[in-house]
Amino acid sequence: MDLLSVEAREAGRSMEAPACILELLGMLVYVGAWLCALASTILPQWLTMSTSLLPIESYDLGLWETCVVQDIGGIECRSYDSLLGLSSDLKLARILMCTALTVGLLGILVAIPGLHLIKSCKDYDGHQTKRTLTITGGVLGMMSGVLCLVPVSYIAHMAVMHFFDEKVPDVVPRWEFGDALFCGWAAGFLLMVAGLIMVTSSRCSQVERHPVPQRRSQAKSTDRNRRKHSEYV
Repeated sequence: MDLLSVEAREAGRSMEAPACILELLGMLVYVGAWLCALASTILPQWLTMSTSLLPIESYDLGLWETCVVQDIGGIECRSYDSLLGLSSDLKLARILMCTALTVGLLGILVAIPGLHLIKSCKDYDGHQTKRTLTITGGVLGMMSGVLCLVPVSYIAHMAVMHFFDEKVPDVVPRWEFGDALFCGWAAGFLLMVAGLIMVTSSRCSQVERHPVPQRRSQAKSTDRNRRKHSEYV
């Protein structure tokens, strides 16, 4: 029984390796995606516009400020005067991006104690708790990704609608996609991927835990059969 238990422990450790790798990969992608979402929220290049009248200057529109960029390298930014004076699109984008960052950070803080490399809760109930924390962190990551994709896609949709609006004369300059939009799309997609990886790692860990009790039960049944056979003899 002692030899069998040692073999079962070694098999359990070897089978937990894929789950640990998935957890580490998911956490690295999670943190990188959250930083990417933070950069997208701060950057002023959500929309950009250049005019033929002033080819040496271009304008950037962000959630917090607008900027004038010159070809010679100068840039001048100005924050919005008041929150009430903002358009409903920017207000919605601000709220959703800040919510996405908050939910994503909460998911990271919840998922970290659930990692296998964090030495805590070594009993079976503790493993169930760690698995629950990992799944919760993964779900929060996917929610954060959706919350990040919604404002980015909405601002891009509004820019496309205004760009191809036939009522606006061709000489009037139009807003185009900025770097922050592409950064936001990447952040939302990676957040969803990271959350899915975290949930998958917890599922793999659950599957890998089942063979050990089965081997122990088989060993117990074999021992009982040997005892019955010895008593009969």
